[in-house]
Amino acid sequence: MLSPEQIAIVKATVPLLESGGEALTTHFYRIMLGEYPQVRPLFNQAHQASGDQPRALANGVLMYARHIDRLQALGPLVGQIVNKHVSLQILPEHYPIVGSSLLRAIREVLGAEVATDAVLAAWGAAYGQLAELLIGAEEEVYAANARAPGGWRGGRRFRVVRRQAESEEITSFHLQPSDGGALLDFAPGQYIGLRLLLDGEELRRNYSLSAAANGREYRISVKREPGGRVSNHLHDQVHAGDELELFAPAGDFTLGHSRKPLVLISAGVGITPLLTMLEAALPGGRPIRFIHCARHAGVQAFAVHIDALAAAHPQLQRFYCLEEARAGDGADAHGRLSRELLQRWLPAERDLDVYFLGPKPFMAALKRNLRELGVPEAQTRYEFFGPAAALED
Repeated sequence: MLSPEQIAIVKATVPLLESGGEALTTHFYRIMLGEYPQVRPLFNQAHQASGDQPRALANGVLMYARHIDRLQALGPLVGQIVNKHVSLQILPEHYPIVGSSLLRAIREVLGAEVATDAVLAAWGAAYGQLAELLIGAEEEVYAANARAPGGWRGGRRFRVVRRQAESEEITSFHLQPSDGGALLDFAPGQYIGLRLLLDGEELRRNYSLSAAANGREYRISVKREPGGRVSNHLHDQVHAGDELELFAPAGDFTLGHSRKPLVLISAGVGITPLLTMLEAALPGGRPIRFIHCARHAGVQAFAVHIDALAAAHPQLQRFYCLEEARAGDGADAHGRLSRELLQRWLPAERDLDVYFLGPKPFMAALKRNLRELGVPEAQTRYEFFGPAAALED
């Protein structure tokens, strides 16, 4: 447990983190990924290059330092971290590597005059407290997954039984356990971890489960990303009969229990976790509005499936907004999803549950518009593909 003096020291470093946290975390990743190759597979190098991962860590460290004496105020942050760690199989032996790299980065970035022995001791104790919290929470999830029907711990081999082109950019992969055993259930909105070995290098990625749990197979729907090593490998090299190694489903962006009208809003491949939410919610009979945005009809995935669901379920209304018009594209509007379109497509009653996912600028504008249209912020939920970030207006 941290002493009062250590808590005071950690909280006193908050202004330094506010002004230079990203520089510190960038240096931290340079140390850790440069000197500890065993942890490189746990990090997406594209997120390193873009700065998204250092920014996300800087924000997380800042939040932790601010609330070091009342960790309950961190709210959902701990759960988000635990789920991401579980999906990538972060293990107890990884934590000392992170801790030593972080303390070294603090000393080298802040300098010995600021990062005194007392400061490093306080941050060492603070990191130890956080590591203990996360290791314990993650072990609970690993153990629960192993105990559950169809569950497992670590990696499990799955066979690709079918692949299906969903659009010009998105391909679905239907996966069944190679051992023929039972399959772990999952909550609508969750994702799986995937481990690959490409050209001798281990890579790990997360992909949303895009079809409701059925006890037989999982489906992931992958967008081909320009320069994306894993997405391009899956699109070009993985076919029916091939095997992939999966980690058990994880994620806390899940559909909650409610009778309120439900609105699901997505852009691009952000549609994937919302499909499982839609399929799970339909049998309950609650009113649902499904709004999807895409660049054009060629890259719009799952329109036929959504249209069939709408035809079979009168409580479901769907709306498509496509930036570029094409003849016969079935769009309800062209251009961007504006505040005016959103006002027209939302139910008149704003006591709603809204879930949304897409590129960060799309989500930032959507969050602002929903607030201005009277939807309670406490009833809106969203997630990021990649490191979490603040949605600035």
